[in-house]
Amino acid sequence: MTEIAHSSPDDIAAMTDRARDVMRLNIEALEALERSIDVSMARAVDVIMSRPGYVIVTGMGKSGHIGGKIAATLASTGTSAFFVHPAEMSHGDLGMLRPDVTVLAISNSGESRELRDPLIFCHRNGIPVIAITQRPASFLGRNAAVCLTMPKVAEACPNGLAPTTSTLMTLALGDALAMVLMDRRAFSAMDFGLHHPGGALGMSLQSVREWMGDNAAAPASVPLNANFSEVVSAITEGRKGAVAVLDLDGTLAGIVTDGDLRRAFQRDTTNLTAADIMGPNPITVDPDARMSDVVDLLTANKIANLFVVEEGRPTAIVHIAELMQAGYVA
Repeated sequence: MTEIAHSSPDDIAAMTDRARDVMRLNIEALEALERSIDVSMARAVDVIMSRPGYVIVTGMGKSGHIGGKIAATLASTGTSAFFVHPAEMSHGDLGMLRPDVTVLAISNSGESRELRDPLIFCHRNGIPVIAITQRPASFLGRNAAVCLTMPKVAEACPNGLAPTTSTLMTLALGDALAMVLMDRRAFSAMDFGLHHPGGALGMSLQSVREWMGDNAAAPASVPLNANFSEVVSAITEGRKGAVAVLDLDGTLAGIVTDGDLRRAFQRDTTNLTAADIMGPNPITVDPDARMSDVVDLLTANKIANLFVVEEGRPTAIVHIAELMQAGYVA
């Protein structure tokens, strides 16, 4: 096993100070960027909103890496977008630039030679370019319909070479553009959920109907006059810790849980019926409710299960153990 060399106290202090210095430079860069925001942001939004096609994001090197993230943020917040490598455009991928697209081109210097062919193509075909650069007088800036100009600040790199503060500003500017577009489109939480079906966020925004799927098992149920033995059998077979008690017309009248059964055993169960031991007016949820609402109801009321009810009839039962197993509850 390789032995790890431990830094001296002086070295530790110097490294800590250097890390804090980088953070300070980043904060100052973002503050300068905030002060620089002007009407160009609104103009960029207007261009994108007026175009029916995709936003094609492009950039070289570190700008390209940041561009990929910006494209992903745009796409997930209501603005269809994807990243295309500028060098690949010169070798056939310019065919992705349809007449109705908008190009978001990123270059700190504005002189990345890989961007020249795409920019010339856009100029010839009337495709508007939105630039993110520190140099509006550059080739990129001159060929852009709108230039989102970043302030000139020092890079955190001691040699002033590795993109650091400049990439952070680019990322922040891309986020700002995406969020303004999101506001303008009135992109809702439900819309967001449709774009994020995976992961905890997407799961919480799913509807109960989507969670149920096409093959949701009907909950175990008994009529109001079911005897105690029938209720016990129904709960056991249902394996959800609860049974629905139905009225004569099949609508939900109440719920009998494992806890209700335990309490009933303290009495003479000979003549007990489901109506005698059920909890009336149980907490229910509509199939179109969000799964986050279901979790809130279960936790707020400190219950383990509830029924999904449609037109008064229980169509499924949700148990908190299932939600925990599936990742809906942390």
